[in-house]
Amino acid sequence: MGEALASDWVVTTLFLTSAAATRHPDLQQAAQAKGAEVIYADSGALDSLSDTKSPQELVAVVDVARSEAAELWATAPRLVVGLVDCNDPGNLGAVIRVADAAGAGAVVLTPDCVDPTNPKVVRATTGSLFHLPVLTQVPLAESLAAARGAGLQVLATTGNAAAEDLDDLIDAGHLARPTLWLFGSEAHGLPGDALSAADRRVRIPLLGRAESLNLATAAAVCLYASARAQRESTN
Repeated sequence: MGEALASDWVVTTLFLTSAAATRHPDLQQAAQAKGAEVIYADSGALDSLSDTKSPQELVAVVDVARSEAAELWATAPRLVVGLVDCNDPGNLGAVIRVADAAGAGAVVLTPDCVDPTNPKVVRATTGSLFHLPVLTQVPLAESLAAARGAGLQVLATTGNAAAEDLDDLIDAGHLARPTLWLFGSEAHGLPGDALSAADRRVRIPLLGRAESLNLATAAAVCLYASARAQRESTN
């Protein structure tokens, strides 16, 4: 709630109980400062407004902030996350959270991805949804053309043993370049057209006996590797 109120998103209405108003006067004040209507209600009414019970007894109505692709690429971002066919809300929310933590400039979703305003996605981001642009309904080919036009390389993750090893790319200095990382669904990975369209296909080395990494963990490994390489290249 606090992250939404502190963001550029428009909060139109804040529903809360009298007890919540006493516990969180700062949130009520922040909502009023943004011009939101504040409505007092009982806990039963608040539960009916949400797909889960609200333990804080607070529910906000927020207008979705839509980001434009042209505005994103015009900022010359150095690190962007592209998700292809990611239809699991928990996975999408976790990756948005990872992208925020790693300092990515944006997350770009293909049309088959779950809507980032899905309540399960919003909860899984733990506030990160309000920290960086999340572009939706963007065809893969459009994202690739825009990224390359902005000077970014395109790296696609895969478990294929023939792909380039992430550690080798780090050692060779390739990750210092501005990068669009592509990730697919946790169950199926990236489709063939996404893999073939990338500049490089990259696998994360598995040094133990684990069969694979989940999507958010794989994203964290790749994004932090890029963030560190880019940071070191500018020092």
